Amino acid sequence: MLASPRLERLIDLKRPVALLLALLVRAPWRSLPEQLGSTEVWQALQLSLISATAATAVSLVLGVPLAWLLARTDFPGRGLVRALVTLPLVLPPVVGGVALLLALGRNGVVGRWLDAWFGITLPFTTTGVVIAEAFVAMPFLVISVEGTLRAADPRYEEAATTLGASRFTAFRRVTLPLIAPGIAAGAVLAWARALGEFGATITFAGNFPGRTQTMPLSVYLALQNDPEAAIALSLVLLTVSIAVLAALRDRWMTTP
Repeated sequence: MLASPRLERLIDLKRPVALLLALLVRAPWRSLPEQLGSTEVWQALQLSLISATAATAVSLVLGVPLAWLLARTDFPGRGLVRALVTLPLVLPPVVGGVALLLALGRNGVVGRWLDAWFGITLPFTTTGVVIAEAFVAMPFLVISVEGTLRAADPRYEEAATTLGASRFTAFRRVTLPLIAPGIAAGAVLAWARALGEFGATITFAGNFPGRTQTMPLSVYLALQNDPEAAIALSLVLLTVSIAVLAALRDRWMTTP
């Protein structure tokens, strides 16, 4: 017998709550202010927030036009392009980091030319953190925006173009306001995914305090030396993730 939607929602809600309760029970409450007040933690938190926001901005600049291209135009190889865009969703993050090294490293396919022509080195830098996070986060934005575009009525754009508006003007003045909720939902999802990125970041950008050590990397390092600090940092990240998912759940339930 199939479970009712109410029961399914209750089961889905219990999973993150159980994880949060486990951390709450084991959290070192007496030393929590000291754990979260250390310089290393604030550096990692600041870097995580800045890099996740920058990665989301990159995803918006590249992902929204790409989503429009996939949803509104028909061209040869569109299925292949969509598969490549969504590949990071199923690709192990460490493999994604290796791919970024092979492409953008000093001896990479593109990286060697960036180093030789412009003196730009991306691996093991803060910029590398942003690139790694954008690589794994942008598919969430593209999928959200593409789904919203497919649900939106294209006749509004057609009417605008028949009245003399260019395709860009029609997109900016008509389509963009219509799909704004989908863009906002995708941006928040991309930001949350970038905030929690670990595998591609440590492979491509390394784990240097103050430069590439984000909160997930700080948790990994603390787990080996100070489990209580790891629990405190994990509690912060899990709280942020649950807050984001809870805020967007109604959006998911009502999206066609």
